[in-house]
Amino acid sequence: MEFWLEQLVLMLVSLIANAFSALAGGGAGLLQFPALLWLGLPFAVALATHKVASVALGVGATLRYMQSGVLSWRLSLLILAAGLPGVWLGAISVLAISETLLLIALGLLTIAMALYSMKQSQLGLVVTAGSRGMIASVIGALVLTIIGVLNGSLTSGTGLFVTLWLVRWYGLDYKQAVAYTLVLVGFFWNGLGGLTLALVGEVRWDWLPTLLVASVVGGYLGAHWALLKGNLWIKKAFEWVTLVTGVSLLIRAAF
Repeated sequence: MEFWLEQLVLMLVSLIANAFSALAGGGAGLLQFPALLWLGLPFAVALATHKVASVALGVGATLRYMQSGVLSWRLSLLILAAGLPGVWLGAISVLAISETLLLIALGLLTIAMALYSMKQSQLGLVVTAGSRGMIASVIGALVLTIIGVLNGSLTSGTGLFVTLWLVRWYGLDYKQAVAYTLVLVGFFWNGLGGLTLALVGEVRWDWLPTLLVASVVGGYLGAHWALLKGNLWIKKAFEWVTLVTGVSLLIRAAF
Protein backbone atom coordinates (compact mmCIF):
# COMPACT_ATOMS: atom_id res chain seq x y z
CA MET A 1 0.00 0.00 0.00
CA GLU A 2 1.33 3.45 -0.88
CA PHE A 3 2.66 5.35 2.15
CA TRP A 4 0.29 8.32 1.82
CA LEU A 5 -2.75 6.08 1.23
CA GLU A 6 -1.72 4.11 4.29
CA GLN A 7 -1.51 7.30 6.34
CA LEU A 8 -4.90 8.48 5.08
CA VAL A 9 -6.53 5.21 6.15
CA LEU A 10 -4.87 5.51 9.56
CA MET A 11 -6.06 9.11 9.94
CA LEU A 12 -9.70 8.42 9.03
CA VAL A 13 -10.04 5.24 11.07
CA SER A 14 -8.39 6.75 14.14
CA LEU A 15 -10.42 9.97 13.93
CA ILE A 16 -13.75 8.10 13.72
CA ALA A 17 -12.79 5.53 16.37
CA ASN A 18 -11.65 8.10 18.90
CA ALA A 19 -14.59 10.45 18.34
CA PHE A 20 -17.07 7.65 19.02
CA SER A 21 -14.99 6.42 21.94
CA ALA A 22 -14.96 9.87 23.52
CA LEU A 23 -18.72 10.12 23.10
CA ALA A 24 -19.58 6.68 24.47
CA GLY A 25 -16.87 6.38 27.11
CA GLY A 26 -14.60 3.79 25.49
CA GLY A 27 -14.17 1.41 22.58
CA ALA A 28 -11.56 3.14 20.40
CA GLY A 29 -9.78 -0.16 19.88
CA LEU A 30 -12.89 -1.53 18.19
CA LEU A 31 -11.81 0.13 14.92
CA GLN A 32 -8.26 1.32 15.42
CA PHE A 33 -6.63 -1.94 16.55
CA PRO A 34 -8.11 -4.15 13.76
CA ALA A 35 -7.06 -1.48 11.26
CA LEU A 36 -3.46 -1.76 12.42
CA LEU A 37 -3.63 -5.54 11.99
CA TRP A 38 -5.22 -5.16 8.54
CA LEU A 39 -2.39 -2.84 7.48
CA GLY A 40 0.07 -5.62 8.26
CA LEU A 41 1.35 -5.12 11.82
CA PRO A 42 1.97 -8.24 13.96
CA PHE A 43 -0.35 -8.54 16.98
CA ALA A 44 2.23 -7.50 19.59
CA VAL A 45 3.40 -4.49 17.54
CA ALA A 46 -0.19 -3.43 16.78
CA LEU A 47 -1.09 -3.70 20.47
CA ALA A 48 1.85 -1.57 21.61
CA THR A 49 1.31 0.99 18.84
CA HIS A 50 -2.42 1.27 19.60
CA LYS A 51 -1.79 1.66 23.34
CA VAL A 52 0.74 4.45 22.85
CA ALA A 53 -1.51 6.24 20.34
CA SER A 54 -4.58 5.92 22.55
CA VAL A 55 -2.99 8.24 25.10
CA ALA A 56 -3.74 11.07 22.69
CA LEU A 57 -7.47 10.34 23.06
CA GLY A 58 -7.11 11.25 26.71
CA VAL A 59 -5.21 14.40 25.78
CA GLY A 60 -7.96 15.59 23.45
CA ALA A 61 -10.70 14.78 25.95
CA THR A 62 -8.76 16.37 28.81
CA LEU A 63 -8.38 19.63 26.86
CA ARG A 64 -12.17 19.77 26.50
CA TYR A 65 -13.25 18.54 29.93
CA MET A 66 -10.83 20.73 31.88
CA GLN A 67 -12.81 23.67 30.51
CA SER A 68 -16.06 22.28 31.95
CA GLY A 69 -15.04 21.67 35.57
CA VAL A 70 -16.99 18.40 35.89
CA LEU A 71 -14.24 16.34 37.59
CA SER A 72 -13.86 15.80 41.34
CA TRP A 73 -10.26 15.50 42.49
CA ARG A 74 -11.21 13.01 45.24
CA LEU A 75 -12.80 10.50 42.87
CA SER A 76 -10.09 11.15 40.28
CA LEU A 77 -7.34 10.23 42.75
CA LEU A 78 -9.24 7.07 43.76
CA ILE A 79 -9.53 5.94 40.13
CA LEU A 80 -5.81 6.54 39.59
CA ALA A 81 -4.66 4.93 42.85
CA ALA A 82 -6.81 1.84 42.33
CA GLY A 83 -6.38 1.43 38.58
CA LEU A 84 -2.74 2.24 37.78
CA PRO A 85 -1.22 -0.76 39.66
CA GLY A 86 -3.62 -3.02 37.77
CA VAL A 87 -2.70 -1.44 34.43
CA TRP A 88 1.00 -2.03 35.09
CA LEU A 89 0.39 -5.66 36.14
CA GLY A 90 -1.72 -6.32 33.05
CA ALA A 91 0.81 -4.74 30.70
CA ILE A 92 3.81 -6.73 31.97
CA SER A 93 1.88 -10.02 32.00
CA VAL A 94 0.05 -9.69 28.66
CA LEU A 95 2.32 -12.16 26.85
CA ALA A 96 1.65 -14.86 29.46
CA ILE A 97 -2.16 -14.67 29.19
CA SER A 98 -4.15 -16.86 26.80
CA GLU A 99 -5.41 -14.27 24.35
CA THR A 100 -8.27 -16.41 23.00
CA LEU A 101 -9.75 -17.28 26.40
CA LEU A 102 -9.40 -13.71 27.60
CA LEU A 103 -11.12 -12.35 24.48
CA ILE A 104 -14.03 -14.79 24.85
CA ALA A 105 -14.53 -13.97 28.53
CA LEU A 106 -14.25 -10.23 27.96
CA GLY A 107 -16.54 -10.38 24.91
CA LEU A 108 -19.30 -12.18 26.82
CA LEU A 109 -18.95 -9.85 29.79
CA THR A 110 -19.05 -6.77 27.53
CA ILE A 111 -22.23 -7.96 25.82
CA ALA A 112 -23.80 -8.65 29.22
CA MET A 113 -22.84 -5.14 30.30
CA ALA A 114 -24.57 -3.62 27.27
CA LEU A 115 -27.74 -5.68 27.84
CA TYR A 116 -27.76 -4.73 31.53
CA SER A 117 -27.64 -1.02 30.70
CA MET A 118 -30.38 -1.48 28.08
CA LYS A 119 -32.59 -3.27 30.61
CA GLN A 120 -32.09 -0.58 33.27
CA SER A 121 -33.92 2.21 31.46
CA GLN A 122 -33.11 4.89 34.05
CA LEU A 123 -29.52 3.85 34.73
CA GLY A 124 -27.11 6.76 34.38
CA LEU A 125 -29.73 9.33 33.42
CA VAL A 126 -29.59 11.09 36.80
CA VAL A 127 -27.00 11.34 39.58
CA THR A 128 -27.71 9.02 42.54
CA ALA A 129 -26.15 8.57 45.99
CA GLY A 130 -24.10 5.54 44.95
CA SER A 131 -22.69 2.90 47.31
CA ARG A 132 -21.51 4.26 50.65
CA GLY A 133 -19.35 3.01 53.54
CA MET A 134 -15.91 1.49 54.03
CA ILE A 135 -16.77 -1.91 52.55
CA ALA A 136 -18.35 -0.30 49.50
CA SER A 137 -15.22 1.84 49.02
CA VAL A 138 -12.96 -1.23 49.16
CA ILE A 139 -15.14 -3.12 46.68
CA GLY A 140 -15.24 -0.12 44.35
CA ALA A 141 -11.45 0.25 44.40
CA LEU A 142 -10.89 -3.51 43.95
CA VAL A 143 -13.08 -3.64 40.86
CA LEU A 144 -11.23 -0.63 39.40
CA THR A 145 -7.94 -2.49 39.96
CA ILE A 146 -9.28 -5.57 38.15
CA ILE A 147 -10.44 -3.42 35.25
CA GLY A 148 -6.97 -1.85 35.27
CA VAL A 149 -5.40 -5.29 34.76
CA LEU A 150 -7.67 -5.85 31.75
CA ASN A 151 -6.85 -2.38 30.44
CA GLY A 152 -3.13 -3.10 30.51
CA SER A 153 -3.47 -6.42 28.68
CA LEU A 154 -6.22 -5.82 26.11
CA THR A 155 -6.94 -3.38 23.31
CA SER A 156 -10.60 -2.38 23.65
CA GLY A 157 -13.61 -2.47 25.93
CA THR A 158 -12.08 -1.70 29.31
CA GLY A 159 -12.91 2.02 29.21
CA LEU A 160 -16.54 1.00 28.78
CA PHE A 161 -16.23 -1.13 31.93
CA VAL A 162 -15.02 1.88 33.91
CA THR A 163 -17.85 4.03 32.58
CA LEU A 164 -20.54 1.57 33.64
CA TRP A 165 -18.90 0.90 37.00
CA LEU A 166 -18.81 4.63 37.80
CA VAL A 167 -22.51 4.85 36.92
CA ARG A 168 -23.58 1.70 38.78
CA TRP A 169 -21.39 1.85 41.88
CA TYR A 170 -20.62 5.53 42.37
CA GLY A 171 -23.96 6.92 41.21
CA LEU A 172 -22.69 9.17 38.42
CA ASP A 173 -24.76 9.92 35.34
CA TYR A 174 -23.40 8.92 31.96
CA LYS A 175 -22.10 12.38 31.11
CA GLN A 176 -20.02 12.55 34.30
CA ALA A 177 -18.83 8.94 34.00
CA VAL A 178 -17.66 9.43 30.41
CA ALA A 179 -15.67 12.49 31.50
CA TYR A 180 -13.81 10.55 34.20
CA THR A 181 -13.17 7.61 31.88
CA LEU A 182 -11.76 9.70 29.05
CA VAL A 183 -9.46 11.83 31.18
CA LEU A 184 -8.25 9.28 33.75
CA VAL A 185 -8.38 6.06 31.75
CA GLY A 186 -7.72 7.65 28.36
CA PHE A 187 -4.69 9.63 29.50
CA PHE A 188 -3.26 8.18 32.72
CA TRP A 189 -4.17 4.46 32.51
CA ASN A 190 -3.42 4.23 28.79
CA GLY A 191 -0.30 6.33 29.28
CA LEU A 192 1.15 3.86 31.79
CA GLY A 193 0.08 0.88 29.68
CA GLY A 194 1.52 2.41 26.52
CA LEU A 195 4.82 3.26 28.25
CA THR A 196 5.15 -0.26 29.67
CA LEU A 197 4.41 -1.93 26.34
CA ALA A 198 6.77 0.43 24.55
CA LEU A 199 9.57 -0.59 26.92
CA VAL A 200 8.98 -4.35 26.68
CA GLY A 201 7.75 -4.55 23.08
CA GLU A 202 8.00 -2.95 19.66
CA VAL A 203 6.13 0.17 18.48
CA ARG A 204 5.63 1.30 14.86
CA TRP A 205 6.97 4.79 15.58
CA ASP A 206 6.61 6.15 12.04
CA TRP A 207 2.82 5.62 12.21
CA LEU A 208 2.42 7.38 15.54
CA PRO A 209 2.31 11.03 14.36
CA THR A 210 -0.77 10.37 12.21
CA LEU A 211 -2.45 8.30 14.94
CA LEU A 212 -1.68 10.87 17.63
CA VAL A 213 -3.09 13.82 15.67
CA ALA A 214 -6.26 11.91 14.77
CA SER A 215 -6.68 10.72 18.38
CA VAL A 216 -6.34 14.22 19.85
CA VAL A 217 -8.82 15.72 17.37
CA GLY A 218 -11.24 12.79 17.68
CA GLY A 219 -11.05 12.84 21.48
CA TYR A 220 -11.74 16.58 21.60
CA LEU A 221 -14.68 16.34 19.20
CA GLY A 222 -16.21 13.35 20.97
CA ALA A 223 -15.88 15.02 24.37
CA HIS A 224 -17.43 18.20 22.96
CA TRP A 225 -20.44 16.27 21.61
CA ALA A 226 -20.79 14.41 24.91
CA LEU A 227 -21.04 17.71 26.78
CA LEU A 228 -23.62 19.04 24.32
CA LYS A 229 -25.85 15.94 24.25
CA GLY A 230 -28.14 14.79 27.07
CA ASN A 231 -27.59 11.66 29.17
CA LEU A 232 -30.16 9.63 27.22
CA TRP A 233 -28.27 10.22 23.97
CA ILE A 234 -24.95 9.26 25.60
CA LYS A 235 -26.53 6.20 27.24
CA LYS A 236 -27.71 4.90 23.86
CA ALA A 237 -24.30 5.54 22.29
CA PHE A 238 -22.63 3.72 25.18
CA GLU A 239 -24.95 0.70 24.87
CA TRP A 240 -24.50 0.25 21.13
CA VAL A 241 -20.73 0.79 21.16
CA THR A 242 -20.49 -1.69 24.05
CA LEU A 243 -22.63 -4.29 22.28
CA VAL A 244 -20.64 -4.04 19.04
CA THR A 245 -17.35 -4.15 20.98
CA GLY A 246 -18.41 -7.37 22.72
CA VAL A 247 -19.38 -9.03 19.45
CA SER A 248 -16.11 -7.92 17.81
CA LEU A 249 -14.10 -9.45 20.66
CA LEU A 250 -15.85 -12.80 20.17
CA ILE A 251 -15.23 -12.64 16.41
CA ARG A 252 -11.55 -11.87 17.02
CA ALA A 253 -11.31 -14.84 19.39
CA ALA A 254 -12.90 -17.15 16.77
CA PHE A 255 -10.49 -16.17 14.02
